[in-house]
Amino acid sequence: MVNVSKGVLVKCDPAMKQFLIHLDDREELGRKFIIQNIDDDHLFISKDAVETLKDRLDALMDKISISAAKDEK
Repeated sequence: MVNVSKGVLVKCDPAMKQFLIHLDDREELGRKFIIQNIDDDHLFISKDAVETLKDRLDALMDKISISAAKDEK
């Protein structure tokens, strides 16, 4: 039997991949979103999770950037 899923191929570094796997394992988006863990640099994720993940990552980067900027002063 063939299973078809709509999704997006994500290429990322190992640290980001581990972060995404962590979010998926904890169901931080309310459900699992990783369809397939392909290799060291690629994940196949649900298409409808992409925007939420982008928002989540942007918020994380803003939080990190603000902390770094404060540390420089």
